[in-house]
Amino acid sequence: MRHRQVPAVAVLVGLGALTLAGCGNRPNDLETYYDDPSPVPETSAPAQPPAAAPAPAPASPKSSGAVADPQRGLLSDEDVAEEGVTPGAGRVSGCLSGLAAGERRSASWVYPSGSVLTNDVTAYPDRAGRDVVSGAECAGTVVSLPAATGVAEQRAWCAGATCSVLLAKGNVVSALSVAASTPARAQDAAKRLLPKLAAKLAVVQP
Repeated sequence: MRHRQVPAVAVLVGLGALTLAGCGNRPNDLETYYDDPSPVPETSAPAQPPAAAPAPAPASPKSSGAVADPQRGLLSDEDVAEEGVTPGAGRVSGCLSGLAAGERRSASWVYPSGSVLTNDVTAYPDRAGRDVVSGAECAGTVVSLPAATGVAEQRAWCAGATCSVLLAKGNVVSALSVAASTPARAQDAAKRLLPKLAAKLAVVQP
């Protein structure tokens, strides 16, 4: 049996018809067929509410003008009894004499060797004690002593065999000067008396 051959022209016509059918119902316009789809409008961000104005800083409390009683902060004879000293009239030495003026009380004792122990307590009506201590300039070398409990500022210096210690709390400054026979003895005495100085400050300026 002989097979009928299909002309090549008919095959080409059939392929062309399939191609046109794949385009669906869209017009065959090359200028619009490949255009990007219409962009979606962006949603605008909601307006932010205006920032609230910062609250004004609280005003600094005014000083009541009351001045602590420096007499209550002085070491007593009982406080220094273990040092083996007796009341004396030793002169203020070290950087105690250069402290800012205020309502001041002083006490002094003498060791059997002739060394002098002096305690100065000053109350200020218009300044903080820590400002007085931090601004003090004393001769000698800065030394590190154990930190006293409950004080706002503490500094110490030794010049030769004389050591000076300044402690501050509130508007009160307690200053100790020990003029001993050697620098080591002066520092040792200052270390022993530091806790008592701090305890007295707690009474004067809670």
